[in-house]
Amino acid sequence: MPSLVLLRHGESAWNAEDRFTGRVDVDLTPRGEDQARRCGVLLREAGLVPDRSHTSTLTRAVRTGALALAAAGRPLVPARQDERLDERGYGALEGLTRGEVRDRHGSAQYQRWRRSWDAAPPPAFRGGVRRTGESLADVAARLRPCWEDALAPDLRAGHTVLVTAHSNSLRALIALLDQLGPEEVLDLEVPIATPLHYALDGHLRPLVPGGRYVRHDPLPRGSGPAIHP
Repeated sequence: MPSLVLLRHGESAWNAEDRFTGRVDVDLTPRGEDQARRCGVLLREAGLVPDRSHTSTLTRAVRTGALALAAAGRPLVPARQDERLDERGYGALEGLTRGEVRDRHGSAQYQRWRRSWDAAPPPAFRGGVRRTGESLADVAARLRPCWEDALAPDLRAGHTVLVTAHSNSLRALIALLDQLGPEEVLDLEVPIATPLHYALDGHLRPLVPGGRYVRHDPLPRGSGPAIHP
């Protein structure tokens, strides 16, 4: 039976400062490193030992995946890095705290950028490089081919696949798995460093809609999207 484990990276330096990180390459904090190792222990204890690993190209996801695999007893599983799994680009918001964005643009615009399906933050120019803002719809569009040509083939072959990525790229992937519409995705939350397991049937459809979180106090999903309280 194919198994898919989705894992958002551990705490990064900008998570700790409540900053919009987007596609800026920020490393884990020591706490984030510990969180990643704990995820690996949880997977090992649950009997979910990945034999295939896919990560974004950003350090916080790459290192989270590597630390989790080592703690799960599978340090030699190679990770395929794929920029289609990278975090949503936040453009001009990257590096700003949430409070700064609310102060500059107002709470309504802040919520629209964060939670609407098709609103993209404005681009930024840093060091002569244009940093594009993406909507969640943009992220979903780049995730679908990643699913089709990278993740699904490993799953069809019966592997246990670990995908270590980011809040918005994982939201888009969950929406694809659970066939959620744009309105259903808006309140979807993916908690930091908490493995989400999807057992899949032969057609790669979830046996339990929403999957199940893997933790010492397991949160049974049962039905509905993977919304963290």
